[in-house]
Amino acid sequence: MEDFRAMSFAIPIALAALSWLFLYYIKVSFFSNKTAQAKLPPVPVVPGLPVIGNLLQLKEKKPYQTFTRWAEEYGPIYSIRTGASTMVVLNTTQVAKEAMVTRYSSISTRKLSNALKILTADKCMVAISDYNDFHKMIKRYILSNVLGPSAQKRHRNNRDTLRANVSSRLHSHVKNTPQDAVNFRRVFEWELFGISLKQAFGKDIEKPIYVEELGTTLSRDEIFKVLVLDIMEGAIEVDWRDFFPYLRWIPNKRMETKIQLLDFRRKAVMTALINEQKKRIASGEEINCYIDFLLNEGKTLTMDQITMLLWETVIETADTTMVTTEWAMYEVAKDPKRQDRLYQEIQKVCGLEMVTEEHLSQLPYLNAVFHETLRKHSPAALVPLRYAHEDTQLGGYYIPAGTEIAINIYGCNMDKHQWESPEEWKPERFLEPKYDPMDLYKTMAFGAGKRVCAGSLQAMLIACPMIGRLVQEFEWKLRDGEEENVDTVGLTTHKRYPMHAILKPRS
Repeated sequence: MEDFRAMSFAIPIALAALSWLFLYYIKVSFFSNKTAQAKLPPVPVVPGLPVIGNLLQLKEKKPYQTFTRWAEEYGPIYSIRTGASTMVVLNTTQVAKEAMVTRYSSISTRKLSNALKILTADKCMVAISDYNDFHKMIKRYILSNVLGPSAQKRHRNNRDTLRANVSSRLHSHVKNTPQDAVNFRRVFEWELFGISLKQAFGKDIEKPIYVEELGTTLSRDEIFKVLVLDIMEGAIEVDWRDFFPYLRWIPNKRMETKIQLLDFRRKAVMTALINEQKKRIASGEEINCYIDFLLNEGKTLTMDQITMLLWETVIETADTTMVTTEWAMYEVAKDPKRQDRLYQEIQKVCGLEMVTEEHLSQLPYLNAVFHETLRKHSPAALVPLRYAHEDTQLGGYYIPAGTEIAINIYGCNMDKHQWESPEEWKPERFLEPKYDPMDLYKTMAFGAGKRVCAGSLQAMLIACPMIGRLVQEFEWKLRDGEEENVDTVGLTTHKRYPMHAILKPRS
């Protein structure tokens, strides 16, 4: 009842504020300096109320696609209005790299939504934190213990186990139900979650765990939902107050309650997992994993920070590599000729041996499949927003301090001036001499500059040999109707529905 009264009182005030802002916008637009405006990037036509800006044009929740369409009309860099803010959108590799590398010192600060502020503990993650001493420290930690070349050598056995387990489960499925399509995501997701837990905590979850703060026991599947699926859903939650910060005093209880509950459940599960490992450490059992490193070396970190850093390794391993591998297998299963070309390359190089990480440098078409999938189905279609904390320039335009910067990775990889027929999946484009076979940054999928993705090497070492082995051991064919199953979830490129394929073991 109190919330209802507060809302009843707030609505007329909000409408009055919007009316005032509308009049103010007209005044500013009329009297602003035309010379200064000419320096700014071009602006798409704004429908409806100017105070709303371009928000109504983005309501379908696929903004990266809308941004890409606008780039064809307004050029590779333009500005839009998102409520109270001005956002400059970058849609080609050239201007994106300028922002990430050349102008990095001017736009290195993250701009987070209300949901992400809570779910990242206000930027307490390597991928989201601002570029400062804290970021440098935690990136050094994750590279040395989890994601860097030396760490990847130590974790090699986990990746070999993952591939063997996926293969075994698929063979079991074909043996027991040969006519049924396999849910590839279900099989691969389970194993990816396992490898993420081993890297973070040294062990997979073998039995249900009692979570004291929730007062219940959770299965492995339930823990995966709390730590990965629920948070991914919450991260794309839109709070209209993100666009009108001067109206943040108006309550949005539904959204606030949902995000706070997701955060509470995640912390409760992470605390239970951490406490189990603290008991193991106290008993004298040592495992070469991230939690042991952070508890021993991260003396300046709080327990909340350690919790977030451990969780980051779980969600990023368990989700983004899943997106790339699932899309790769979808494309391979849809295209028998290219699937056969990949199989023939593997047979020529590996013979009777199983594909391993050592074979990657000899398998250019496999590498091309990986990079072409990243190009067409980049796991991060939009880079998390940054904003200019000082006046700067991009693409020859003046960018005033306070401007939000959106880097449209999808747009960069769909640029018709750089890629021939970009809407087609054509691995052959990456066999051209200009591409280094082991270059991880052929596309913008891993970013560039000082904020380049720390997990790029691990992504390649998990996905490439897995794709190769899946094609080496099975013929893949999409289930009837599966080819049209290309819808994605919200702001992401995550397939809305798992890929189902009919498998036939190769002789």
